This record gives sequence, C-alpha cells and structure tokens, in this order.
Amino acid sequence: MEGAAASSEGLRYAEYTRGSTGAGKGQAELDRGLVSALARTMIAVGLGVATVAFAGRYAFHLWKPLEQAMTETAKRILTSSLSSYYKGGFEQKMSRQEASLILGVSPSAGKAKIRTAHRRIMILNHPDKGGSPYLATKINEAKDLLESSAKN
Repeated sequence: MEGAAASSEGLRYAEYTRGSTGAGKGQAELDRGLVSALARTMIAVGLGVATVAFAGRYAFHLWKPLEQAMTETAKRILTSSLSSYYKGGFEQKMSRQEASLILGVSPSAGKAKIRTAHRRIMILNHPDKGGSPYLATKINEAKDLLESSAKN
C-alpha cells in the first residue's frame, strides 16, 4: 500500500512538472515574453513616477510666486472694499471734509446732527474712559469747525 500511495503522489505532481520534450522550448519562449512584458511595464511605471515627480516639482516652484500674488491681491481686496474706516492720518489744518469724516456726518449737516455725532464719538473716545487725548482733541476740533459753518 505504501508503494501505491507513493506512485499516486508521483502521478499527482507529474502533471505540474515540465517535460523534456519540445513543449519545454515553447514554455521557455513564453517565460521570456512574460519577463520582457514585465520589464516594459516596470519601465513604463518608473517613467510615469518620474514624470509625476518632475511635474510636482515644477508646480511647487510655480506655486510660490502665485501664492504671494494671490495673498497680496486678497489683502488689497479685503482692506479696500470691506473696511469702512478712513485710511490715512490727519491733515495739518483740518478741512470740512476731514471733520465730516471724523464725526461721520455730511459736511452740510445741521448743528443738532453734529452735536449728536460728537457726543456719540466722545463717549467712546473720552480720555477719562481710556481714550486718547489726541483723538479727543481732533474730535472736538472737527465739531467746532463744522458748527462754525453750520446754519442751524
């Protein structure tokens, strides 16, 4: 029984072993074809990876100046259009335009409107409440200038 089992084992594996006939030649050519196809595939994958790497490097070098330009443009847009505050310092001699900008009223506003605006701004910027004495002086100067030329 041991002999029969060994012969059946040999037969079972005989199907998977190569024969030394002419079929072996065809199998060797097939193996070479598979190896060359695998080599071509690996070369194509390697070239693809290299292409992606160079394209990524180029994109990163291109992105730095574009990022700076986009950041500067965004800052300019945000500061100019979304801000309702006056940009700039005070003039040497206050004009009616500057006084109206300080108080937030039109240059031709009446005395009552000027006083109301002055009171509202002075409550927020009074030196006794932690405001700047310089700003309080400018607010008072704006009120005096507008009131002196107001009709009501």
